[in-house]
Amino acid sequence: MAVKIRLSRIGKKHAPFYRIVAVDARAKRDGEVLENLGTYDPKTKAFIQLHRDRVDYWLTVGAVPSETVKRLYKQSESKAS
Repeated sequence: MAVKIRLSRIGKKHAPFYRIVAVDARAKRDGEVLENLGTYDPKTKAFIQLHRDRVDYWLTVGAVPSETVKRLYKQSESKAS
């Protein structure tokens, strides 16, 4: 099973809020989730919450992050330092 780390949209119309999730690559955007890895609020760009140990685990077992998740991961890395 190919696993991707990507965003799953929650929240209201015109007020997006995203969960960062590990999913089967063939699943729908808001379909079945293997694991919740964090949250992201694009309205307040400073709010990125990631469970870095779990993201690192999924990356080591071969999960492929989306471009947006890569960018958010790097941003959270710089804020943690």
